[in-house]
Amino acid sequence: MTYALTDSPLGPLMLVEVDDKLAGVYMDRHRHRPPMETFGVRDDSVLPAVAEQLAEYFEHGRTTFDVPLHLAGSPFQQRVWTALQDIPYGETATYGELARTLGLVPGASRAVGLANGKNPISIIVPCHRVVGSTGSLTGYGGGLERKQALLDHERGQKVLIG
Repeated sequence: MTYALTDSPLGPLMLVEVDDKLAGVYMDRHRHRPPMETFGVRDDSVLPAVAEQLAEYFEHGRTTFDVPLHLAGSPFQQRVWTALQDIPYGETATYGELARTLGLVPGASRAVGLANGKNPISIIVPCHRVVGSTGSLTGYGGGLERKQALLDHERGQKVLIG
């Protein structure tokens, strides 16, 4: 396992690599980020395609990502994270809609929200596109200000952080 740092309009992003696959995209002060010592050594030469695709995304030139992913989590978390990738660029879904898409029982939106919050690959696995039942912004590992900035970005607005 190694990691690289890349710049973004949201601040530095930590890209974590496992077996030549992307295993994490973390922002500074990211909730649920594993301890730094678990990421191995820093090597900014790893994952150049990920850094390039993120730069293209922030320049409004990319709406989907094409990098190999290493999604480590429970089978349920992996189902949720896979479903997140089906939410189109510039659109949102509620936790309840995501639960229904997964064929879950009514009331499973809380479990979906917990899995969504543990998504290790922010931006690329677009957990920022999931909102509350009224369309309100709810928790985001990188902070609500960044979630709003990502949604604004995907609606064609400039990303402004702090």
